[in-house]
Amino acid sequence: MTCTIISKMRKRLVNSNIKSTLRLAGGMSVACASAVLSSHVHAFTVGTIENTTFKIGGYIKLDAMFSQYSDGTLDARNLGRDFYVPALTPVGGEDENMQFDMHARQTRFNFGSESTIDGHTLKTFIEMDFMATPNGDERISNSYSPRIRHAFLTYDNWLFGQTWSTFQNVGSLPETIDFIGNTDFGIFVRQAQIRYTNGPWQFAIENPESTITPFGGGGRIVSDDNSMPDFVGRYNLSANGLSLTIAALARELAYSEGADYDESTSSFGLSVTGKWMLGKNDIRFGVNSGSGMGRYIGLNVSNGAVMNAEGELEAIDSTAYYVAYRHLWSEKSRSNISYSIIDIDNDTDLTGVGATDTSASLRVNFIYSPISNLDLGVELARADRELESGVDGSMTRFQFAAKLAF
Repeated sequence: MTCTIISKMRKRLVNSNIKSTLRLAGGMSVACASAVLSSHVHAFTVGTIENTTFKIGGYIKLDAMFSQYSDGTLDARNLGRDFYVPALTPVGGEDENMQFDMHARQTRFNFGSESTIDGHTLKTFIEMDFMATPNGDERISNSYSPRIRHAFLTYDNWLFGQTWSTFQNVGSLPETIDFIGNTDFGIFVRQAQIRYTNGPWQFAIENPESTITPFGGGGRIVSDDNSMPDFVGRYNLSANGLSLTIAALARELAYSEGADYDESTSSFGLSVTGKWMLGKNDIRFGVNSGSGMGRYIGLNVSNGAVMNAEGELEAIDSTAYYVAYRHLWSEKSRSNISYSIIDIDNDTDLTGVGATDTSASLRVNFIYSPISNLDLGVELARADRELESGVDGSMTRFQFAAKLAF
């Protein structure tokens, strides 16, 4: 868009007395942006909606990483080469392997709006990135399909759409170079939901999905046979530099296969997470424990349930812990150290000994911001995974990232 067009738009907007506003970010030259600011143009026609503010944001990020695996390797299109996935740490191999990867797939963009209509506040938000999509390769163009991360609207205290599960506390996530960081411990789920917020309380019904281990072990069964949504209740509190979130999950795990097989079992989880400010530094922490949490925790490192010899479903128990410390060296530099672990209580008579017993990771980083919104960082991570059989393996990863937010 040229400055001439913007100038003409300004004149039309002034004449039309439309109250809608647009906060423009990115997508125009510095000279053009300066001209817009100097002429005080902050408006753009949006139909007949009044008092609406639009926001554009996101970031560009480059990741480069050396990964050394003690017991095997990951194939070229394996998701674990883009970011840390506990279930994908190779185990039981015979050789050490080193791999180098570089990508910009974490780059994201978002668009949101906020309106006030008849005394009610309405908001919308949509965000997309290029992670974990099946299309694209590294041979020529490195093209990758975008995917929806968030797509939701809010009406006063109500939220409708896809976003972080209410069971997840985004505020306790550590600052890491890796895409997630505390992945072994982490409740990390985005899904469709209806949520109601009243002060510190939140209640939601969310999209269900069951992951099941066949009797004796084997390939994961992903089932969408639930007759009920997942239910989440949450309470947020803060005082004297401490913010704490307590959340509870209750859901059904179900699998149906024709008229002869229709089984289900109940599942529950409890999450306590928080952040404690120590001046400008902070400690972030959490404990997650439950029966049948499955896909909600550790990027589905364990399934929610296992079939017994009679074909009935039995929920799989798991408990996870996490702690991180963030230290500011100066206004432009900081470091984070974090450790997370999950312990899974498999009944090996049902799951077999090929199921993951424990997964843990430790990481430390240094991030430098020479100017506002620009981060240059390095991170060293070590991850270990062990199966119920005692077979194990580890990954050591050195990662560099450059990120510019807008």
